[in-house]
Amino acid sequence: MAPPSAIDAQAASDTQAAAFVEGLSINGVRARRSKAPAISSAIAAHGSSDMFKSPGYGKPKAKRWDHILTEESKARKPSPLKQAAALLGTPGLISLGGGLPSSTVFPFDQIEMKVPSPPHFSEAETRDHGTLVRAGKHDAAEGKSIYDIHIALNYGQAVGSPQLLRFVTEHTEIVHHPPYQDWQCALTVGSTSALDMALRMFAGRGDYLMTEEYTFCSALETIAPLGIKALGIKMDAQGLLPSHMDHILSTWSESERGARKPYLLYTVPSGQNPTGATQSAQRRRDLYTVARKHDIYILEDEPYYFLQMQPYTGPNAPDVPPPSTHEEFLDALAPSLLSMDTDGRVMRLDSFSKVIAPGTRSGWITASAQIVERFVRHSEVSTQNPSGLSQLVLFKLLDETWGHSGYLDWLIWLRLEYTRRRDNLVYACERYLPREVASWNPPAAGMFHWIQVDWRRHQLVEKGKSILEVEEKIWRAGVDRGVLSAKGSWSRAETDPGEDMFFRTTFAAAGAEDVTEAIRRFGDALRAEFGLNPGLNEKNGT
Repeated sequence: MAPPSAIDAQAASDTQAAAFVEGLSINGVRARRSKAPAISSAIAAHGSSDMFKSPGYGKPKAKRWDHILTEESKARKPSPLKQAAALLGTPGLISLGGGLPSSTVFPFDQIEMKVPSPPHFSEAETRDHGTLVRAGKHDAAEGKSIYDIHIALNYGQAVGSPQLLRFVTEHTEIVHHPPYQDWQCALTVGSTSALDMALRMFAGRGDYLMTEEYTFCSALETIAPLGIKALGIKMDAQGLLPSHMDHILSTWSESERGARKPYLLYTVPSGQNPTGATQSAQRRRDLYTVARKHDIYILEDEPYYFLQMQPYTGPNAPDVPPPSTHEEFLDALAPSLLSMDTDGRVMRLDSFSKVIAPGTRSGWITASAQIVERFVRHSEVSTQNPSGLSQLVLFKLLDETWGHSGYLDWLIWLRLEYTRRRDNLVYACERYLPREVASWNPPAAGMFHWIQVDWRRHQLVEKGKSILEVEEKIWRAGVDRGVLSAKGSWSRAETDPGEDMFFRTTFAAAGAEDVTEAIRRFGDALRAEFGLNPGLNEKNGT
């Protein structure tokens, strides 16, 4: 007997879109699936978000973006092999056309794993009471599932398997409700790869990419060989400042800058890496307004979106009650840029790396049909498709075992887990870091804590040393005491070192005691470097 989520439905053609009632909630998923086109059990079956989402009647269609696509992107043609593979499910067809190996030579007969049983998500609870999940080689043919080893471990379509694509499409609609008609999703091998593809689609050598003045190191390392230049937008505690972006764009001079006016923005709105800043709802609306004013296309990178935490209340104050329902949880999240995008000017990058495991190397993008089609053409000749093992494991966990309800339960559990980890680190900062030279804001999302250090009070400044030399001295003092942090200069968007000094710490991996000890060591390093009394905060009980 098939699992409850593997719903039988009336067969329909691959390109047929079901007539859906507008909008989607968790309770409406089963009815939605009963009206959707059936998912083929063929190898490399065709899939599209249009098979699984609302048609969006009455919503506007996305703008066209031909004017910003690169010549490389425009030149990409559909893969004839991938197009031919879509015919493999044709009844009676014998394929001699594709180089797909027979699953009889795959050295895997079944895969078994133990996963948490909602709402018991801890490692100990999973070990003692978890659910055993099995994937066999021929489960689809035997009517046990709609996805199996025979399908997953062969070649697939670049958009991803229809089985997992269905889940992420439904999830995207439940959470974000994109407000235009022709949005689609495509699976990726993670956001770093997706960003690389997106940059090659939209930006050429000599173009500027706008981003936060401190940004994701790997993004900077990605654009450099492509000849794309980073343009840092000033930030405050809520992240990127739309007013500064508007000023730069409104006063842009191609002759002075030696480049055309920027039209592409890369931003991490929630738990930004490295600063931990989270844009408020109004900040995001202001950002989108500026983007529309200057016709900016936005790359919304959101690996930390579901790591938005409870408000920080301090060590001696009662905790804010957690969300008690899925609706409360979703309402507590800052609205995404995708959720306010009526133009189709946002490509949202989602990832399972921070909410499931980074080794899955799986995620997805959401963008307009035009942009997703161009993205898929690139994927066909590069990554091809996410790992079949990863897609199978994720499908078994998210779709067949947890469902959307269980997945949101997991995300709520993660919210509280990261809240505890964040609070522990901030408590340690309040106890051990010298406030004479160190300051911080408790992060509202993500994995990172951004500590500002008043470097001008360092003795090396009087000797004419630069900010980078002082930063290196402080960083090395921490390493010598057994704590590794990240220099803020590593994430500087532009080549100048800036006027302020920061160090990034994380509360994601180390245990509570180790985090506390690491912050104590960093505090000792600061006190030694700045000639302050040792253990002052602890001595005063602050």
